[in-house]
Amino acid sequence: MYEVFLVQANRIKELREDRDRTQKEVASFLCVAQNTYCNYENGKREIPIPLLVKLAEYYGVNLEYLLGLTDVPDRLPPTKRYQL
Repeated sequence: MYEVFLVQANRIKELREDRDRTQKEVASFLCVAQNTYCNYENGKREIPIPLLVKLAEYYGVNLEYLLGLTDVPDRLPPTKRYQL
């Protein structure tokens, strides 16, 4: 289970850094404290599913990528995506 947290942590950190965002910016988007978001990135705290969904939308990647189930970050076609 710990490995899953590390995959998620690495993915969200890479995505944030690739887009030149700060932890504070992403934390603000998610409506969490910066130190909470830092704990997500360090794998010290589990990321709630609703926040993973928001991050997938924010970064334009699919949820399976954030969960470590695939290495392909591409979003699903619009006809197959669940609309929130």
